[in-house]
Amino acid sequence: MPDQTQQFASDNYSGICPEAWAAMAEANQGHQRAYGEDQWTARAADQFRQLFETDCEVFFAFNGTAANSLALSSLCQSYHSVICSETAHVETDECGAPEFFSNGSKLLTARTEQGKLTPDSIREVALKRQDIHYPKPRVVTLTQATEVGTVYSPDEVRAISQVCKELGLNLHMDGARFSNACAFLGCSPAELTWQAGVDVLCFGGTKNGMAVGEAILFFNKALAEDFDYRCKQAGQLASKMRYLSAPWVGLLQDDAWLRYAHHANCCARLLAELVADVPGVSLMFPVQANGVFLQLSEPAIERLRAWGWRFYTFIGAGGARFMCSWDTEEARVRELAADIRRAMA
Repeated sequence: MPDQTQQFASDNYSGICPEAWAAMAEANQGHQRAYGEDQWTARAADQFRQLFETDCEVFFAFNGTAANSLALSSLCQSYHSVICSETAHVETDECGAPEFFSNGSKLLTARTEQGKLTPDSIREVALKRQDIHYPKPRVVTLTQATEVGTVYSPDEVRAISQVCKELGLNLHMDGARFSNACAFLGCSPAELTWQAGVDVLCFGGTKNGMAVGEAILFFNKALAEDFDYRCKQAGQLASKMRYLSAPWVGLLQDDAWLRYAHHANCCARLLAELVADVPGVSLMFPVQANGVFLQLSEPAIERLRAWGWRFYTFIGAGGARFMCSWDTEEARVRELAADIRRAMA
């Protein structure tokens, strides 16, 4: 039997939540029209409009790489550039897909504070050069929550949006863990997106209880022109689209998406609290979403791995990332904390 023990390497390790699973089973009854013309896709899109309190254009893609890359490619031409953080997923983990789908739009990295872009860092990059020999900045992309587990407040998003308007830039949000940000801040999805000036959001479902599937929401509907063709060309138009959209119906109704994100966040905070007094252990970033970034000794990291724990160490020497999920068990968090304490002793 394969090892099914809960791990903390990634929230992608988790399975499908009951609500998404039940919706897929219900969608599996009888025949439905293909290519997104089904009732489930219409219901999911309407639930998004209700949740965000606005009439936005809604599309579905298989994964976050496709969602981000296609959204960004719809916001700029090949001679434009996209301003992102140096740790942004589009920069470090999407294999050049944003550049590929935009036919060459260049990613320009800006400095961050605790993983977050600032109005000043955006202005610095956007105004660095304005001659015709340099790719013209056209888009800013934020990750919410960030790759280091920090969260942009509505005021921070609004301040960035104001800079974007001033400089003629579109604002995109990579919301792979958008649910976790909403749970931490206690504010509405609307307050964190279009009301703060976001043009396009990629809302992540995979990391919060779905098998596959991300939603792309255009609050600026003019930017969505021909986006359905873009999805088709990129192989993102599912013929049996109801299996991508139905899980969203399950996840969005009765706020299951928010409950699960809140649970994952609480598990992350618990882990941080349990190891706070361990000599030699320090938090690298504030715990604001479902990730805990700990500075550990190299021997301790080796011991933890030898004891069967799986986690990533891509954030510098001695840095270890532990991700909690919608289904993380408190007992397993306590077990990990105890082993971190033992490994550092």
